[in-house]
Amino acid sequence: VCCQKVSEAEVFARGGIKDVLVSNQVRDPAKIDRLARMPKLGARTLCCVDDIDNVADLSAAAEKHGTEIECLVEIDCGAGRCGVTTTPAVVEIAKAIDAAPGLKFSGIQAYQGAMQHLDSYSDRKAKLDVAVAMVQDAVDALKAEGLECDIVGGGGTGSYYFESNSGVYNELQCGSYAFMDADYGRILDEDGNRIDQGEWENALFILTSVMSHAKPDKAIVDAGLKAQSVDSGLPIVFGRKDVEYVKCSDEHGVVMDPDGVLKINDKLKLVPGHCDPTCNVHDWYVGVRNGKVETVWPVSARGRAY
Repeated sequence: VCCQKVSEAEVFARGGIKDVLVSNQVRDPAKIDRLARMPKLGARTLCCVDDIDNVADLSAAAEKHGTEIECLVEIDCGAGRCGVTTTPAVVEIAKAIDAAPGLKFSGIQAYQGAMQHLDSYSDRKAKLDVAVAMVQDAVDALKAEGLECDIVGGGGTGSYYFESNSGVYNELQCGSYAFMDADYGRILDEDGNRIDQGEWENALFILTSVMSHAKPDKAIVDAGLKAQSVDSGLPIVFGRKDVEYVKCSDEHGVVMDPDGVLKINDKLKLVPGHCDPTCNVHDWYVGVRNGKVETVWPVSARGRAY
């Protein structure tokens, strides 16, 4: 599995996951020390590197604990966040990792996050074509130096078909497809259809109740900012076109109800705008099948932000 924080990785390792990639840089000394202890929990432990100075710190911690940390060199292939931008920089860091005690060079991390939510299939493909060319050049240069990539990782819910058919990537890191959210759902597939109306289905909902209808055309529900993340847009009301969630504050959601069809205590299923941070504000997943609660799962990595 992939996660972004050492503390999240520890939760997965303790839960029995045997292969955990922190798809981020780990630079703080205390976090590096914890990362180096993770293999003792029985998990293959990997992280990303984009600075040669990070190599010595990771190596020292692995040596201290008698463990091995596997490292992926991260390429910035268009997201504009972490990662190096040139093939020579990839090779330089990879060679340093390969030579460092306690570390293993395992490949490349190349996730193009900036294009995942572009509406147009062709626009997403154009961005990924650039990324694939960068990654292929790096893989070829590493091979010329005798360094093979066990992992060439990337791919997201909005692009996985491009990476999987590239002939370069061999690991996909998609996640949101399992739940779907309103922001991903609106992007279009190759045939121009929304991906939440054929390719994937919505599986994550916030159950909210009408608590006020003092205005005839407006219902107030109890799911506001504290119940969801709206950084990628407001939620949509699942399965209904007669009402619309239009605004929220800390504890309130405003639902336009022009025909006055909602009543106090009516329940609405909201598809959150952004599933990842929405899950992080809840303690439990409530699993429902055929209208009945079948299971309850704790959100064990909630709040693991360090």
